[in-house]
Amino acid sequence: MNFHLTVAYWCVLVAAALPYVCAYIAKVGAFGPRDNVTPRDWATRQSGWRARANAAQANSFEGLPFFIGAVVIAHQLGAQQGRIDGLAMAYVVLRLVFIALYLRGANAARSAVWALAFVVNIAIVFAGR
Repeated sequence: MNFHLTVAYWCVLVAAALPYVCAYIAKVGAFGPRDNVTPRDWATRQSGWRARANAAQANSFEGLPFFIGAVVIAHQLGAQQGRIDGLAMAYVVLRLVFIALYLRGANAARSAVWALAFVVNIAIVFAGR
């Protein structure tokens, strides 16, 4: 059996890890064993960049299904692999920029980058046309 992940599929794996990276950022240095009893309560008590990291985590989970679906659809429709790979990499880079802007509290820029990532997802779906 020959098992080969395309660059786009690797990007799906990276995108799937991003929410956990955000959670780690939110919790590092401030989350202890007692907090793990009711972690959602802990999250609601956070403010500033920790709260924004937690929000970035939620947003990363929310955007993941569309990205996964877009990549799978593009593959099923026989889109050119290089095109899918390039768009998938662009999506991951935009999501990384989105997270960084979220942590900094750069709301307008963050929203613009979110919109670009959404457009990239749409482009992935239609890459096979």
